[in-house]
Formats: sequence, structure tokens, C-alpha cells
Amino acid sequence: MAVYTTVTDAALASFLADYDIGEAVSFKGIAEGVENSNYVLETTSGRYILTLFEKRTDPADLPYFIALKQHLAANGFACPLPVQAKDGAALRELEGRPAVIVTFLSGLSPKNPTPKQCRALGTGLAQLHAAAADFEQVRANALGPASWPGLWANRANAADTLQPGLAALIEGDLAAIAAAKPHSLTLPCGTIHADLFPDNAFFIGDDFTGAIDFYFACTDALAYDLAICLNAWAFEANGDYNYSNGANLIAGYQSVRSLAAEEIEALPLLAREAALRFFLTRLVDWSETPLDAMVKPHNPLDYAARLAFHRTACSARDYGL
Repeated sequence: MAVYTTVTDAALASFLADYDIGEAVSFKGIAEGVENSNYVLETTSGRYILTLFEKRTDPADLPYFIALKQHLAANGFACPLPVQAKDGAALRELEGRPAVIVTFLSGLSPKNPTPKQCRALGTGLAQLHAAAADFEQVRANALGPASWPGLWANRANAADTLQPGLAALIEGDLAAIAAAKPHSLTLPCGTIHADLFPDNAFFIGDDFTGAIDFYFACTDALAYDLAICLNAWAFEANGDYNYSNGANLIAGYQSVRSLAAEEIEALPLLAREAALRFFLTRLVDWSETPLDAMVKPHNPLDYAARLAFHRTACSARDYGL
């Protein structure tokens, strides 16, 4: 989450007039994240999140995201529910941007996830996959391997500026993954979150209470979602792999959905793919985020360190399975 687009008091009042949620009491931007403009909105009827979708989000995808959250909520998975305006539409426009109001989800995002929280997160991820199993809409992964050459183009110098010799390593990652069969052709697929980082997951104590920010959700390999979470939850700030966190995350997932043999075999490659995807998008954000944006882009080197681990991993046992 972040703030790129400023909303005036007059524009907000006019926007809220189309809803039955009362008048604004407070309105504050959220600085975390890098994608869209987000605000905590408190009205006379309660607390909400208001999101304005920025340039990376394709407006054509927004009905998919809204329908997915409605489907998950209807199937018992805790996530923000889009609020419909008086005309029944959840998606509207504010300050020239597509915009949506969603319900507020209670809980805290962990700064330093514990093994117990990782186990609960793994369970929650599998429950999300189960709740979305009969979701009929399909969306291709816009940030899958086919997009990576375009993200990488003309950025070798930027990588070497961050860390001398890094560009050659990234070139090697791109080549190795391209040489492997696309995982989506061979592994069980379904609807995945694709961005379930700690700041997108809520807990009360060690109990997982729900997930937010479904704006990268897509149809892809289910185990790829698990690999994304291993990257996000099982590495220390210095780049070391936290085996206990990883083992608990995988165990929590398998307590609901057992991984197939081919998913287990593919886990090191999937983890490498996930790390490369986030390295590349972070590299783009690092160089292109406006200086006056109310957001600090994430350091791509965090994922360069993860990639270094994945290059040496031999099997799923290295991740705690």
C-alpha cells in the first residue's frame, strides 16, 4: 500500500455521497507498499480502506479482483469485502482513478514472524486455495516468466550499481528458469494470492485472522503461491534462511492440502522463480518510484540474497519439508 494520488476533501465528500456508509470522520494515507494509493477511511458508520488504482494495475482486471474477494468471503475466508455503492457497483472513480472501498480487517501484521505464525499462515494459505477452488474466473499471471525479460531490459547497469557482478547472476537465473518447463503447464493450478507478504496478512497473537491486497491474484500453480510465502516469511534480514519458519509454513499448508510429488520436486525452482519475480519488480520500483511519492521502495538486494540461497538448494528438504 502507498499514496501516489491525493484526494481532496471536496472530492471525497462527493464520492461518499454515492454510498450509504455515512460521512467521513477521518481520512489518512497508508505509506506501506508500492503499488496503489490507499487510505484508512473512518465514517460515521465504521472503518474502511479506500484504494485508488495506479498505473501498474490494469483496469480490466479490477472486476476479477472484486469478484474474487466476494467469492472468498462467501466461502468463509476472511478478507476485505468490497462495499457496493447505492447503484450496486463496487468499482467507481475518484480523482481520475478507478477506486474501491473495502471493509476493514482486524488484526496486526507481524514484523518478525514466529514459527507458530508461519504455521498458521501456511494453514491460511491452503484454506484460501480451498475457498477459491470453485472460483470460475481466470486471470493470467501478468508478472509470470513471460514478463521478466521486459522487466529486466536495460536494467543490468542498475543491478551492478547495487552490487557489482549482480547482473551476470540475474542473467543466469533468467536463463536457468527459461530452460525449465513452465510450472503452470505441469503442476496443479488454481487461484492464488501471489503477494501474501507479512504486511498483507493479519494476526491476533499467533492466530491468522485474514489476508488483504489481492491485486496480484491470478491463476497459476498453487505451489508457486507457497514458494512466494517461503520467500516472504522464512528469510532473515541478513538473507539467511529460517529453517524453522519454512518448515512450519510448509507443515501448516500440508495440514489442509498435501503437496503432490511433482510439487515437492519443483519447490526449489518455484522458490527461485518467486525470488526472481520480486527482485525484478523491486528493481523497477527502485529506479522509477517518484521522489515525492509517500512511499519508500523496497530494496532489491533483499531478494538478491534469497536468490543466492535458491541457487544452492538441491531439494524441498532444504526448505524444511
